[in-house]
Amino acid sequence: MRVGVYIDGFNLYYGARGICGKGTSGWRWLDLRALAVHLLGKSSWANSTVERVVYCTARIGGTDNPVGAQEQDVYLRALQANGSIDELAMGVYVTRTAVNPLAVEGRRGRPKIVHPGWPIMIQNGAQQPEPQAVFLARVARREEKGSDVNVASHLLIDVMDGKVDAAVVISNDSDLEFPIKQMRLRLPIGLVNPTKGYPAGKLNGDPSAGAGSHWWYQLTATDLRHHQLPLTCGKATKPGPW
Repeated sequence: MRVGVYIDGFNLYYGARGICGKGTSGWRWLDLRALAVHLLGKSSWANSTVERVVYCTARIGGTDNPVGAQEQDVYLRALQANGSIDELAMGVYVTRTAVNPLAVEGRRGRPKIVHPGWPIMIQNGAQQPEPQAVFLARVARREEKGSDVNVASHLLIDVMDGKVDAAVVISNDSDLEFPIKQMRLRLPIGLVNPTKGYPAGKLNGDPSAGAGSHWWYQLTATDLRHHQLPLTCGKATKPGPW
C-alpha cells in the first residue's frame, strides 16, 4: 500500500518544541522520511510503504529573527539533499501589528482576559472604578499562512491522481476537519498529533468509517529524538544549538 505523508511544518515545529522543551537540543534536525517510516511501523497497515513526503511550511521573516531564518534555510536544504522529502510546499509568513486584550493562560491553555484590580484600577470620567474594563496592547504578530491549505490540497491532488492508497497527516489543526473527513470516505487515514496537548476534537472519528482502517497517534519525545538527519547533508550542516 502506497502511503503519502503530509506535514504541517509549523504545527509540527511548535508542537515538538512543546514536547521536548524550548531551548533544548536534539530534536529539530528531524528526518521526516525516517519519522514517517517509523510511524507506519506503529500502524495496523500491513505491507505499506512511504510513497511521498510532502512538507508544507513557510520561510520565517529574517528582519526580526535573522538567526532563525538562516537555520531554517539550512534545515530545508538538508531535507532536500538527504531525500527526506519529495515536495516542499511553501506558504507565506507575515508580520504585522495587532491590538489585543491582555490575557493570562487559563484552562487547557485558553486565554483568560485580564481586568483591572487593586493595586491597579481604572477610573471612568466620573472617577468611579471600572473593574470590568479591558487592558489593550498593540503587539507585533507573526503568523504563517497557507500550510493547512497546502496540506489539504496536496492530499486531495495525490488522491485524485492515484499516487497514494493511504495517507498520514501530521497536524493537530482543526481547520483540516472537512478535508480529512472527506478523505476518510475514500482511503485509510492516519492522523498524527505532533503536540503534547489534547487531540483536536474535530479531527476525531470512527476508525471503521468510510474506507476504514483509520488510526490516530500522538508524537513523543522519543519519536522525535530518535529520527534525526545525519550531521551533514550535502552542503548543509546541523546548526550547533540544534
